[in-house]
Amino acid sequence: MILYNVTVKLDKDIEQEWLQWMKEKHIPDVMNTGHFTSNRICKLLDQPDDDTEATYVIQYQCPSLHKYNHYVLHDANALRDEHNKKFKEKFVAFRTVMQEV
Repeated sequence: MILYNVTVKLDKDIEQEWLQWMKEKHIPDVMNTGHFTSNRICKLLDQPDDDTEATYVIQYQCPSLHKYNHYVLHDANALRDEHNKKFKEKFVAFRTVMQEV
């Protein structure tokens, strides 16, 4: 099993709008690519006291590295661009890929 992790640190002034958009638009769009079998979104609780930023982790499960690579080649850029355009300069994101052992 491949785990695709996206960690997003965002300005709190967009947190509720971002979270709603992620749940209603972005995550369904990623799932509709057909490359992932499940997902979850988590809010990081143990970050330093910071009233201006929130951190979330979105995790997608993928059955194979081949399917993940297909997603990266054919779908990821358009979905990432849409997110970047909507929340420009209000977030920082980094991505990791892991294999369940």
